[in-house]
Amino acid sequence: MKKILVIQTASIGDVILSTPLLEKLNAFFEEPKIDMLLKKGTESLFRKHPFLDEIFIWDKSQYKYRNLYLIHKIIRRKKYDYVINLQRFFSTGLLTIFSGAVHTVGFNKNPLSLFFSKSVKHKIGIHENIHETQRNLSLIRHFTNDDFYPIKLHPAQDDYAGMSQYKTHAYICIAPASLWFTKQYPAEKWVELVMALKDHYIYFLGSQSDREMSKEIIRQSGHPNAINMCGKLSLLQTATLMADAKMNYVNDSAPQHIASAMNAPVTSIFCSTVPEFGFGPLSDHSAVVQSPESLACKPCGLHGYRECPEGHFKCALTIKTKSLLSRLN
Repeated sequence: MKKILVIQTASIGDVILSTPLLEKLNAFFEEPKIDMLLKKGTESLFRKHPFLDEIFIWDKSQYKYRNLYLIHKIIRRKKYDYVINLQRFFSTGLLTIFSGAVHTVGFNKNPLSLFFSKSVKHKIGIHENIHETQRNLSLIRHFTNDDFYPIKLHPAQDDYAGMSQYKTHAYICIAPASLWFTKQYPAEKWVELVMALKDHYIYFLGSQSDREMSKEIIRQSGHPNAINMCGKLSLLQTATLMADAKMNYVNDSAPQHIASAMNAPVTSIFCSTVPEFGFGPLSDHSAVVQSPESLACKPCGLHGYRECPEGHFKCALTIKTKSLLSRLN
């Protein structure tokens, strides 16, 4: 029996993109004991996960390094065979090299990767066109095989049961917000889309902080059957609702990966970023919609910005509503 720790202490989307490792490790080894180290706030994604034995939660909001030290002591006692570190920061590199594991592996961009048993090159860029899931799986290729495994979430039965009341008719889900302005389809463009979807039921999804934006989009559109569910659902409840939607309209953000992890139909709107960076949707019924214009400033970076560097935000404002509507045909 192999004892394995997977470290991914980034945001929700990045954590979901690490799930192929859990799927593959469980399939490759006979009854492995797999643990995971996560940042506080993402652990609910793995509630009742069938392949995880234990979850360690790193609270970075206060006493960050004291909490890390306490986790380190627990990890040392576990005596892992493998520690797989997906993070590229010094703190998790330190945790990895002092874990006491027989085998330690991580990306070469971690400043302490020189001291790992295995360091894997992290290739990212427009010309690489490698999906993040492939990059993550490359960490374990040397002791497994070349097989690809999908991202996947495992909602529990009560997650499905709690959402059944909202599935008595066909519906569309919209997750309008993003942490970054330049990755977020503008509110006025969402209004335009929602008005064109007047004959559909629509559920707005997101966190509590997204609630006001969704409320305003619904108000301006005057849509009679749009329901603001932002802040009302758990991550896994959101996943089960997206799973049966006629379509999920999302930004280049975490809801895109939630939809992909449920193999749900998804239309991803890419404003300032491009899917060639490796963070596009993976569902069987998925597509990316972008500006039809050739913009010299796009992409303006790997991640989003709090405002358009050029001041015009054409990468978002020139996207055609009819391109989004065509995904329903």
